[in-house]
Amino acid sequence: MKKKSAELLITPEKASIIEMPKAMHRRNFLVQLGFGASAAAFLAACKKDDDNNNKPDDAIDLGSGDPGILNYAYALEQLEAAFYTQVISSPFSGITASETALLTDIRDHEIAHREFFKTALGSAAIPALTPNFSSINFGDRSSVLGAAKTFEDLGVAAYNGAGKLIQSEDYLLLAGKIVSVEARHAAYIRDLISNGSFADNTAVDANGLDKALPPSEVLMAASGFLTSKIYGGNLPTA
Repeated sequence: MKKKSAELLITPEKASIIEMPKAMHRRNFLVQLGFGASAAAFLAACKKDDDNNNKPDDAIDLGSGDPGILNYAYALEQLEAAFYTQVISSPFSGITASETALLTDIRDHEIAHREFFKTALGSAAIPALTPNFSSINFGDRSSVLGAAKTFEDLGVAAYNGAGKLIQSEDYLLLAGKIVSVEARHAAYIRDLISNGSFADNTAVDANGLDKALPPSEVLMAASGFLTSKIYGGNLPTA
């Protein structure tokens, strides 16, 4: 029997969405990123045959198989992109020029990740989500960096946990490339909070391995920053 994943809440507090500078057909976009023939196979796989017996009527279904995992990643990238867009549009008090430059880089990386998943998924993509950042004081450095640490550590653990669930070797490679960038973000944010904490024992275990979390735990952890219900009951679990 499939394990039912946690439902996720996602709220309205409109975050600015920065569109890709130029529209591009999703098949061409995938080919440019090196996915060639596998892109066509993925797009065909996006026709879902899900078991929705337990899905609430008002919930957004992430889907199943690789398309479901990509939608899962897309939801998290939407959240991160919206957060850093807000950080840069309303900087916290005392932000330095270096912090502004590097946090802007992180924003741009998250937007690029978000737009990749949106383009790759095409009509199978979940709707744009609206965040609830009411618990974050964007004018306060500690509040912003604390939230950034939560998002980055969660993102790394999410990709690490989802890797074993991905069937396509191409998309597994892509996930590996993205999680390495997310880990760079996490290390930078951790050092802004406490210099030298980039890989302490709250992030890396005794074997020198980063933490990994299953989708159900990640969705539960992210729920406080979101409002619409998201259903992950069709995601693979093994």
